[in-house]
Amino acid sequence: MTAGRAAIVEESRDGAAPATRTISVADVEYAEPGHGEVLVRLTATGLCHTDLGVLAGGIPFPTPGIIGHEGAGRVERVGPGVRGVSPGDAVLLSFTSCGACDACVGAHPAYCETWLPRNLLGGLRDGDSGGVTRDGEPVAAHFFGQSSFGTHAIADERSLVRVADDADLAALAPLGCGVLTGFGSMWNVLDPGPADVVAVYGAGAVGLSAVMAAALREPARLIAIDRVSSRLDLARELGATDTIDAVHEDVAARLAELTGGRGVTLSFDTTGHPAVARTALDAAAARGTVLVCGAPPPGTEIPVDIQGILTGKILRGVTMGDADPRELIPRLVALHAEGRLPLEKLEQQYPLDDIARAIDDMHHGRTVKPVIVH
Repeated sequence: MTAGRAAIVEESRDGAAPATRTISVADVEYAEPGHGEVLVRLTATGLCHTDLGVLAGGIPFPTPGIIGHEGAGRVERVGPGVRGVSPGDAVLLSFTSCGACDACVGAHPAYCETWLPRNLLGGLRDGDSGGVTRDGEPVAAHFFGQSSFGTHAIADERSLVRVADDADLAALAPLGCGVLTGFGSMWNVLDPGPADVVAVYGAGAVGLSAVMAAALREPARLIAIDRVSSRLDLARELGATDTIDAVHEDVAARLAELTGGRGVTLSFDTTGHPAVARTALDAAAARGTVLVCGAPPPGTEIPVDIQGILTGKILRGVTMGDADPRELIPRLVALHAEGRLPLEKLEQQYPLDDIARAIDDMHHGRTVKPVIVH
């Protein structure tokens, strides 16, 4: 067993009131890694809106449990069957997948047949590890195949991407989910060209990563839309040609003005709000595409006017940027090293004991991408 500390999500009830979830740091013990698993000593973990979704109760991850899914650190020990990494290797942690279904074999692991239980629900574990305990009691610790809000993580080997020994792990940690999703969604799925008008709804970490990806393709217009003026300023700094403040401007009218009434050819809604997706659909050009991501509560629906999409408009969903982390993350690391992916402009570091403050800052828009350092 390895002694460590972790931020644990708890659920409590007060009479007939709805259950509430809290998070606090406690001492824990990590078991030896099982088959196909790796014990990672974490350096840093990015905080993602999906983590906030668990805390809000919209994602039914079991409690008590450890979340966190943008880990970065060094391998301490490997379990039986692990061949790709060795103790001492620097690694980034991303989502997990089975590696054997048609989607995984076809280089689309984000659409693994067992993606949901392996990542969001925390119920599938391939190895024979005893996992993580607190005071001898088990704690759910397989969120995205890692559960990395702690000093260590017992991670699936398929969650790991090896990087250079001298890599800045704290800066690169968010590549595992938020940046991967935003950049990959724009790069792999929307694939803008020089004639496209691109709109990104939401200038959080995912949206700004999409802005950075789109800017590398140099579309005709790149429009960022948000409710926080400082984030719109950052979007311009990262390559947006135009911004729309959704608090003080009529989004539909401004998009019509910016596109000469023709509409947006490629839209990316990162907010997870149905009304925003509907706005994007209404503002889309004929044969335009609206791509949506996020993790709203199950049952969330987008209202669609069938007459409004008969001009060939496409509404499409995406998970994790339809990316294979072992292919895209090394490319992102290289772009960061070249100064073309300035992740530090999005990040603010917090110690593990201040994770509640980091969550509050992210929830209220004071920080784009908190990074928990261990």
